[in-house]
Amino acid sequence: MDMTAPLPISEQMAGYMARSSWIRKMFEEGTRLKAEHGAENVFDFSIGNPNLEPPKEFKLCLSNLLTEETPGAHGYMPNPGYPSTRAAIAATVSKQQAVEVGAEHIVMTVGAGGALNVVLRALLNPGDEVLVSNPCFVEYGFYTDNHGGTVKMVPAAADFNLDLSSLEAAINPKTRVVLVNSPNNPTGVIYPSETLEALGAMLARKEEELGTRIFLVSDEPYRDIVYDDTVVPPVLSTYDDSLVVTSYSKNLSLAGERIGYIAANPAIKGIEQVMGACVLAVRILGFVNAPALMQRAVERLQGVSVDLSLYKRNRDVLLAALREAGLEVPEPAGAFYLFPRCPIDDDVAFAKEMAEELVLVVPGSGFFGPGHIRLAYCVAPETVDGAIPHIQEVVARYA
Repeated sequence: MDMTAPLPISEQMAGYMARSSWIRKMFEEGTRLKAEHGAENVFDFSIGNPNLEPPKEFKLCLSNLLTEETPGAHGYMPNPGYPSTRAAIAATVSKQQAVEVGAEHIVMTVGAGGALNVVLRALLNPGDEVLVSNPCFVEYGFYTDNHGGTVKMVPAAADFNLDLSSLEAAINPKTRVVLVNSPNNPTGVIYPSETLEALGAMLARKEEELGTRIFLVSDEPYRDIVYDDTVVPPVLSTYDDSLVVTSYSKNLSLAGERIGYIAANPAIKGIEQVMGACVLAVRILGFVNAPALMQRAVERLQGVSVDLSLYKRNRDVLLAALREAGLEVPEPAGAFYLFPRCPIDDDVAFAKEMAEELVLVVPGSGFFGPGHIRLAYCVAPETVDGAIPHIQEVVARYA
């Protein structure tokens, strides 16, 4: 190939591809290794693709929906979604967030990724900054860049909780959004209510001090994936200028159906403009509307979730094995990831060494958390049990 020839794609996309997600890279490596060694001999913890089937209520609901005679059921609906779906979700959000939310404050979206892009398109001006506590989901940077903003990483505290003093120090007149994710990917940490309340108070103080608007956006696709009777604290009740984005990818195992929503705090100053901008963004970003069939399904499935016992079993078994091997691993209260510290500083080299033993993990550098690896334990129990001797063998080399 003539390297001096003009690129056939945009320079921006070429740059994205060069630093594209480690998650996908390891997933593709897994495909290669499975073809070479047999799927049963490869232990793949690379991607957070729920292995549980959707709950039986979903299948029954879908069957009923497909046999109902509902005129226009597969046509366009209002861009923010069916009014009845939004009303059902608003009732759920009101309980979760300790704020009275109406249907007019809900916008149905194409998953949580679609929701984040809609919110950022609605809120960001060119050059605005989005503050994110790292380690974090790598595509936050891409989403922000899509809409002319810049991601500014702020290191988390040693226990992966938010470092409020560092966040406050990072806020400046260009700060437009503070983006949080709890339960967190990749650490599984849930931010405690006192942290969120202190964050809300700090943001209110900084808004007044700087004379700007700062929005708190909470990415919550793992809200219902929690263990040991843990409760995820609300975000909307801690700060007026706040929004939640989420999906049904994890709690209903519907990742491929791409259904989620935005929930906005009614106390946002200029709430009508914010909702109008989100609805318009759904159109101009090309989504048009969230999938009609899935909207009607989730309307009837409020409060339904997959059985988390398998995820908890995998977490407990894998956590014990990693600690027994000598790795430092925080216990995740939610989501389905472990984020152990590597026995060496080079997490990429350690992940490659694990891959040589047919155990696929993602380097923490892919989440802006170098020195760690991420294991997604939303896998079959046989994968966890089979991987443990291989993991322990690799770690033992550094004992």
